[in-house]
Amino acid sequence: MEKRRGVLGVVGTGAGGVEALRTGLVEPALARGWQVAVTLTPTAGRWLRAIGEVDRLEKATGLPVRDEPRLPGEARPHPPVDCYVVAPASANTVAKLAAGIADNQVLTQVGEAIGTLDLPVVVFPRVNAAHARHPAWKRNIAALREADVRLVYGPDVWSLYEPREAPSGRELPWQAVLDAIDDAVK
Repeated sequence: MEKRRGVLGVVGTGAGGVEALRTGLVEPALARGWQVAVTLTPTAGRWLRAIGEVDRLEKATGLPVRDEPRLPGEARPHPPVDCYVVAPASANTVAKLAAGIADNQVLTQVGEAIGTLDLPVVVFPRVNAAHARHPAWKRNIAALREADVRLVYGPDVWSLYEPREAPSGRELPWQAVLDAIDDAVK
């Protein structure tokens, strides 16, 4: 294991591939020396709880997985984060981050991080060609870039297919995401 790097806030959304979050991103980040704190959107939390992944994530990280806000007076379940990574990020999450909407725990945390000085944020938009053609998409991507969010995005990283036409079993670009994290914290 490498020397300890700090706390990586791993955020998963209701996008295809989130079911591999532990094996694709969390365990490799742990092996690179990160302490990992996982937060999920409500949809991702529901999906991963249904297949037993929330328990596996908690066992791997030693921290609770968050998918809803804490109650007033409750202790913070995660230590302060040194870098956030949103992977996979649904088109909905990307649009809300770009617009500054904070209507769930993920969007509240990451939206605040985007506005925090010297707190890197990495986002992998897991979208298809139809999402990318939507008139708002270019503005959303531009808004995140303007905010210094590091995007893992483009045809060299993730080819966009028409809805329901992507090859089945396509693995997310976890290595590119991990490399973007490394670049963000240099």
